[in-house]
Amino acid sequence: MMKTMRAFKINVLLAAVLLVAAAASAQEVRVVTSGGFTEAYKQLAPQFERASGIHVISAFGASMGATPDAIPNRLKRGEPIDVIILAGPGLEALIKAGRVDARNRFDLVRSLIGMAVRTGTPKPDISTVDALKRTLLQAKSVGYSDSASGVYLSTVLFQRLGVAEQVRPKSKKIEAYERVGDALARGDIDIGFQQISELRPVPGITIVGPLPEGAQEVTIFSAAIVNGAKNTVEARKLIDFLSSPAAAPIVKQTGLEPMK
Repeated sequence: MMKTMRAFKINVLLAAVLLVAAAASAQEVRVVTSGGFTEAYKQLAPQFERASGIHVISAFGASMGATPDAIPNRLKRGEPIDVIILAGPGLEALIKAGRVDARNRFDLVRSLIGMAVRTGTPKPDISTVDALKRTLLQAKSVGYSDSASGVYLSTVLFQRLGVAEQVRPKSKKIEAYERVGDALARGDIDIGFQQISELRPVPGITIVGPLPEGAQEVTIFSAAIVNGAKNTVEARKLIDFLSSPAAAPIVKQTGLEPMK
């Protein structure tokens, strides 16, 4: 009888532990965000935690590319992720691959590509398409990211401007483990291109401005709930917060434009 009672108590205790663990798990959300939204996210995630009581587990990686921490590669490895925040082209590829249901996509912000130089060096003219073309031809070295903005520059814009052959030998693709601005600040490149929101936080560089009309590519950064996510209710609460008017001031401050 005593053995039976002891076994019963142990089972009750185990059940209680499992219930507590399940409750704790339900009060968290796992997120991976790409660079364009990173600065805004770092400021907004703690606000969400305080307001909701939901613990946010954060990781960072590019929207696309070959680095191990890029969002598509994380998903291929089966990492437990509830929410991803990334550039539209990267998300569209994941929708086609069956990693995300299009109904669980929520557009958050618009992002512009900018050009920067190391602080203290002359700021080239990029006020028009022709001026940008001259700047690209005159630069000794050009840097761009391995994610959405860099793909656009290297595969679309340089060809459109007719400078691809001249720019290619002096170009450097900056892998996602660092920002284009970091390479600029070290003096590895003369001019660098990336989302303005990714350039803005980097010390030691000066943003010349956004690409001019006719060369600019507006990128939509979206949040999505991953297929198979375990914390879907918490995920949707986070996305609602990130797209709310309360988040808009920080979104704007970090160089992005809210969708609403």
